[in-house]
Amino acid sequence: RAWNWVGPQPDGVFNAACVVVTRTHFETWEQLLATWTGPAPRLAGVHGQTVLHRAPKGNQAGATLQLIDGPAMQAALGVALAYDFRSNDVAAGGQGAPLAPAYHAALLERLGGDAACVLNLGGVANITARMSSGSLVAFDTGPANGPIDEWIEGHGLGTHDEGGCFAGAGRVHDGLLVQLLDHDWFDQSPPKSLDRYDFNASMVRGLSVEDGAATLTEFTARAVAIGLSQLPEYPARLIVCGGGRHNPVLMAALARAAGCEVHSAEAVGWRGDSIEAEAFAFLAARTARGLPISWPSTTGVPAPTRGGKLIF
Repeated sequence: RAWNWVGPQPDGVFNAACVVVTRTHFETWEQLLATWTGPAPRLAGVHGQTVLHRAPKGNQAGATLQLIDGPAMQAALGVALAYDFRSNDVAAGGQGAPLAPAYHAALLERLGGDAACVLNLGGVANITARMSSGSLVAFDTGPANGPIDEWIEGHGLGTHDEGGCFAGAGRVHDGLLVQLLDHDWFDQSPPKSLDRYDFNASMVRGLSVEDGAATLTEFTARAVAIGLSQLPEYPARLIVCGGGRHNPVLMAALARAAGCEVHSAEAVGWRGDSIEAEAFAFLAARTARGLPISWPSTTGVPAPTRGGKLIF
């Protein structure tokens, strides 16, 4: 983050981290196959670890950096591999994010019904909305788990607010919340994207652990509500995936703020803990077939854009 594309790239640090990320991905693949009883995989999709993301702004081009050694990963897996999904979109003038909407749209199409929206609560929150016409709109709404996790970890109390216990024991600082919601991010029209650290735990510095967690949690929900209000058509229901759906305090805040039905991914028959992995498998298949993975209404790219590098 200190480098942020200014000056020489710190290759030593990035290369060391890339080795760890690549090895961890391969170990996860081996764990999966150890209990896998289905057909042998012939294609894999790997995103890698995003360490920096910069949205285009004015005359400044966007930039994105994910750590993964694609060739080493493919050699270890022994199957065709698609990776580096964001670079083409960014090079063409898009935000490079979010990319999961291609898969979210496929899931929503299967569900049918009125206008609906998928909310992914990862480090950042993003939504994919399918309008009643079938058109698609997607963008980042604001922070999600990232600042909350950072806040809890910074106090030496674990890696995340498990079960929302700290937020549930705290009180939202209403005055600070008003200030946070006055950020110019919320005046920007979609499509738009964030780096994980564009909003961070320092927003609630000075509050108790509980009140800080409560304020960050409420801020996430209210930011999602603002995002929903920026859609051309308000959704009838919001389907929540990502790790944040395990936080009951956050889910309750969303139910209050969203102004529509709020369901977990499991409530509609989806595998909530697998959707991100499924999304990049889906993108790998589209890459292999030469199909677009981003569109003007999802990343702001000028035209439907293919992405990903495919190696055998």
